[in-house]
Amino acid sequence: MVKHSMQRANADTGVIQFVESFLKFGLYALLLFMIATNFGIETSSIAALIASGGVAIGLALQGSLSNFAGGVLILLLKPFVVGDYIIVANDGTEGTVKVIQIFYTKLTTVDNKTIVIPNGTLSNSSLTNVTARPERQLDLKVGIAYDADLKKAKDLIETLLKQDDSIIQDEDIKVFVDSLADSSVILGLRAWVKTEEYWSTRWRLLEEIKLIFDEEGIEIPFNQLTVHMAEK
Repeated sequence: MVKHSMQRANADTGVIQFVESFLKFGLYALLLFMIATNFGIETSSIAALIASGGVAIGLALQGSLSNFAGGVLILLLKPFVVGDYIIVANDGTEGTVKVIQIFYTKLTTVDNKTIVIPNGTLSNSSLTNVTARPERQLDLKVGIAYDADLKKAKDLIETLLKQDDSIIQDEDIKVFVDSLADSSVILGLRAWVKTEEYWSTRWRLLEEIKLIFDEEGIEIPFNQLTVHMAEK
């Protein structure tokens, strides 16, 4: 009933999930209390037992209390909401937020694995919220051989970007020499796409660049090592 009321009030999905999880734990505790009283255990005895075990329980549940507090902070500060794609800085864990519960948050990875992370860990970690904004910058690097036609390679990439429907044409499109590596000239390209189209556009462009370079005879070299043998 509470869930339906909050849904009618257009409450945030994460808040609904958190409250639902909190109420479930509370109802379990109330049920245990009622069972104990029905078995003839006096209320004062139960209270004394809870008080005497309070310190031990508190120490045992330090991690859980930290996770609960972390969950509250997540709901109040909203560094992310259900449906956002986040990256946790300390270990590189990333995925789409599916559920925010009382102690844990569940992510789903791109290969459909479920990752369960304690809320305390999330609230105390640096996070990258990839989907917080509607647009995301595409930043790719491609290496070409030193004897390849540099200007032609840049023009080919720029043409691909300007002809791609997923690239936001009102934003800056840049193709440039990023660095001079040991075995190749590294070209960089930057453009803007809608956040939800980022990965599909990235994968497609990399394939198209490889195909057009093959057609135009522009080599993408592999790392090479030249060994000079000294004559005795």
